[in-house]
Amino acid sequence: MQKKKINTNIINVILIFIIFIGLIIYMFTVENIENIVDVLTNAKINWMIVGLLCMVMYWGLEALCLYVVTKKTYKHQKYVDSLRVSMLGQLFNSITPFASGGQPMQAVAMVSEGKSISSSASILLIKFIVYQATLVLYTLFVFIIKFGYFRSILSNFIDLALIGFLVNFAIIFFLLMIGINEKLVYNFVKFVYKILNKMKIVKNIDEKLEIAKRSINNFHEQFQVIKKEKLLIFKLAIFTIIQLTVYFFVTYAVYRAFGQSGASMVNIICAQAFLQMIMSFIPIPGAGIAAEGGFLIIFSTFFEPNKINMSVLFWRLYTFYLPIVVGALFLFMKNKREKKKNIGINREMAT
Repeated sequence: MQKKKINTNIINVILIFIIFIGLIIYMFTVENIENIVDVLTNAKINWMIVGLLCMVMYWGLEALCLYVVTKKTYKHQKYVDSLRVSMLGQLFNSITPFASGGQPMQAVAMVSEGKSISSSASILLIKFIVYQATLVLYTLFVFIIKFGYFRSILSNFIDLALIGFLVNFAIIFFLLMIGINEKLVYNFVKFVYKILNKMKIVKNIDEKLEIAKRSINNFHEQFQVIKKEKLLIFKLAIFTIIQLTVYFFVTYAVYRAFGQSGASMVNIICAQAFLQMIMSFIPIPGAGIAAEGGFLIIFSTFFEPNKINMSVLFWRLYTFYLPIVVGALFLFMKNKREKKKNIGINREMAT
């Protein structure tokens, strides 16, 4: 099972590399060398740095959210340890479809630090629910204030963004329903499994239902704990709002880096929120191809034609490829640290 998971991650990394090479080839196909050189040489370094700082701040806030939750259970928790776990999540979220690999890897990292499996799962669950709920409310607010404006200029893509919003809303609604009435959710899951079993899609239904029941009951128990931590939830929500805004601001930093200034900062941040909703239901690591294509179509309204392609490249470098590189460095440091620890243990046993 572990070998299969490793092989899958290798395939995902290869796919990401192919998409990146494709993006570079596309860049040199649609743009002439003179224009690329001109855009790069006239780029504003200060705004490039702002984009980089936004990503660093985004990672810092991600780690802060994890740190605040972990600190409730483990009083001696260090921020740097939460940062390490967060960056591992960034890496594995980037290289797995639907960003599904981050939390399992974070749980493994937390257990390796000496935390229990149940408390690690609870901590990550609290953080996930608050992040997901805040994202839904954030994008709902964006839809309310900017839906008419973007509907008039990007009618087809607003429909896709709406689908993405509904997918995220359905996830948080389903999670809330488990917290409120786990028996109702289990009966619904049981009903769906029976249909899939009759269609020969799902086998070993009793075993799968037992696993589902345990997961639902465990989630329900953890949710009862979450409900009591109102101040903690409020703090996490505030941190997450800032985190999302900083992340969406990266696009504006790229916009300004290439000497553009006519578009509203609010409109660009809102447009990025719409794009984020579209990317959320694409079953490819990092929503590859769809993310680049969506950016080209949505932001062609704001970016100059001779700068939009370079902007796509830099936006992806900041928000997708950079987290992979930095996350891989944290993974390397983690493995090196564990190796030294194991060597020390072996020496103690030998003496």
